[in-house]
Amino acid sequence: MKKNTGEIAIKIEGVKKRYKLGQIGGATLRGDLQSWWARVRGKEDPNTKIGQQQRLVGQSFMALNGIDLTVYKGEALGIIGGNGAGKSTLLKLLSRVTAPTEGTIDLYGRVTSMLEVGTGFNGEMTGRENVYLNGAILGMTKAEIDAKMEDIIEFSEVRDFIDTPVKRYSSGMYVKLAFSVAAHLDSEIMIMDEVLAVGDMAFQKKCLDKMRDAAKKEGRTVLYVSHNMNTIRKLCDRCIVMQKGKVVYDGNPENAISVYMNQGQSGSGVYYDFSEIKRRDIASLRLQMLDLMMVNRTENTVQKGDVLQLHIGCRSNSNDNNIGFRFEIYSDDGDMVGTMFSDKSIYLPTDGEQFKLDVKLPTSNFAPGRYMAVALAFEYNSEGQQVYVDRVSPAMFFNVVNEEEGAIVWETRYWGHVQFDDMVIEKLEG
Repeated sequence: MKKNTGEIAIKIEGVKKRYKLGQIGGATLRGDLQSWWARVRGKEDPNTKIGQQQRLVGQSFMALNGIDLTVYKGEALGIIGGNGAGKSTLLKLLSRVTAPTEGTIDLYGRVTSMLEVGTGFNGEMTGRENVYLNGAILGMTKAEIDAKMEDIIEFSEVRDFIDTPVKRYSSGMYVKLAFSVAAHLDSEIMIMDEVLAVGDMAFQKKCLDKMRDAAKKEGRTVLYVSHNMNTIRKLCDRCIVMQKGKVVYDGNPENAISVYMNQGQSGSGVYYDFSEIKRRDIASLRLQMLDLMMVNRTENTVQKGDVLQLHIGCRSNSNDNNIGFRFEIYSDDGDMVGTMFSDKSIYLPTDGEQFKLDVKLPTSNFAPGRYMAVALAFEYNSEGQQVYVDRVSPAMFFNVVNEEEGAIVWETRYWGHVQFDDMVIEKLEG
């Protein structure tokens, strides 16, 4: 790990962020009165949407629950954790998009941030005008911005469109210009959420190189959130792991990745609770996956060739759909390895009923290594396209090992994460 300079860039003490869950108000006075009267009588709210968890209405959700963190000037700090861990909330507090409920945050220097595509841009203004706007927000003069304008345009690769309103930009063009502005304007702290995934591979590499130079050569502080473990390894000299609004590890990136990849285990078996994982871009919640258990295992390691048996708890919110399932498998670098589909669809039981699925996942073609799985339930629409019913990311982590005597030591970085069956080879005579 890189030694810090001793100069503090960010000081976070006892920070909590509380959000109130549930519906604040209905569309009509009648609806609000119906909901209030149902709560008074202990009955189900007649205006609650199907799939909404009634127990969350009117309650508080602690997105961050006591964060203490010191970041030093010149550090490149990685932030990793599952969906709903509090990563983006932390960045929003540091960017002063929102304020903490409790605690203090001290920032020693100007901050530039990219939290999502187009953050800080005015769609009606041109790319060039938005550069001036962002510079002015940082307190820079027009002369200072002019001195950096050519470097910003050159790096962004959008020279032909710099005088076009950014509302006409593609998401990739947005990201390119936004990152270029954040990287070149005078700020001591750069905060980056994983929006770079929108850009092409060549530009992603250029951005990572620029962030590395910003920390190591320019002495700027970089905070980077990513689900791609390979970029964390390449960029960061320190990494924290977040879980349920808290920092559960702070230290070496490789150790942090190991902690992250092994989250969710328990002593009586390997169990994953999906209740606090946020669902995004779900067309419906006719089915909701509740949890996952690796059957008869006390750790998430499986011998190559064995079948990994899983029990997935589900709740049905409908009884008229045939639902298919698939697992998307990713390496610990964040790269897609492949996808497994269920051999049959499931007809949902009675509305509101809970049930379990028995899933058998073969491992014969996995190369030894660490993997993450995303679980998806889907149905087919009238055009034959798969539509998400529920999606859980991450659903589980597992390790594949090969302990057979004489087994080759597999190098995934050179040979990949899929190990095919051996070729048949014979020497021909003559």
